[in-house]
Amino acid sequence: MSRPVRIGPRAAAALVLVSLIGVAAFGWPLLADAGSGLAHAQDAPWLFAALLPLLVAVVVATIADQGLDAKAVAMLGVLAAVGAALRPLGAGTAGLEPMFFLMALSGRVLGPGFGFVLGAVTMFASALLTGGVGPWMPFQMLAMGWFALGAGLLPGARRIRGRAELAMLAAYGFAGSFAYGTVMNLQGWVLLQGMGQGISFHPGDPVGANLARFLAYCAATSLGWDLGRAVLTVVLTLLLGGTLLKALRRATRKAAFEAPVSFDPGAGSGPDHTTKGA
Repeated sequence: MSRPVRIGPRAAAALVLVSLIGVAAFGWPLLADAGSGLAHAQDAPWLFAALLPLLVAVVVATIADQGLDAKAVAMLGVLAAVGAALRPLGAGTAGLEPMFFLMALSGRVLGPGFGFVLGAVTMFASALLTGGVGPWMPFQMLAMGWFALGAGLLPGARRIRGRAELAMLAAYGFAGSFAYGTVMNLQGWVLLQGMGQGISFHPGDPVGANLARFLAYCAATSLGWDLGRAVLTVVLTLLLGGTLLKALRRATRKAAFEAPVSFDPGAGSGPDHTTKGA
């Protein structure tokens, strides 16, 4: 099985840099001083400005490492368009978001580097499609990129097939759906103060105390939403996963992303180019 995007040393460095910026962007409010006056709504434009060139850097580094070609870019565009179209079908209804199973299976077949870029680009495209552009968008791009990247890092990419693979992907989709929701809660929670002593973010409080209130906030506000997303991801993976995995792998083989280019020295020597004997 070939992969159009694999993580080489330069792509890995770019991914690590993007992820470090993302972790800092999500988690810094827990360490901020009470009088800092900082908020995600203010830092989101800076994160977005940093994220886009770094995403481009991931793609450029991958091209330098593995030779990403036009066919891989075309597949990226097709899958991102499908994912962006799937998201509005369930978003806003009990957390039912069918795009998650597509991101998990795409990351599994096409690799973690492709998965990260696909997840981020899909979120960007869906935000433009649905008018969901706001300070949350760069955080959604990062979180979905991590979700698809994680699917690409699952073990047994060349060995595990059939029911075992579907079970593993379903379990990952279930856990990853909750992880995505939790990470996104961290982005919004710091902006929602005054909700109650037990669940509000208190700038400057010890990290442990704020984390305890954050877990209570997740349980009170988004547990049902995340559960709906997780269950739908499991159901779609088990029902449609086998067919989609075969289709993605077949498309990858036919595209021959990693086929080496060779030149036949005798390709141009036809009847018109042969030297006539005496």
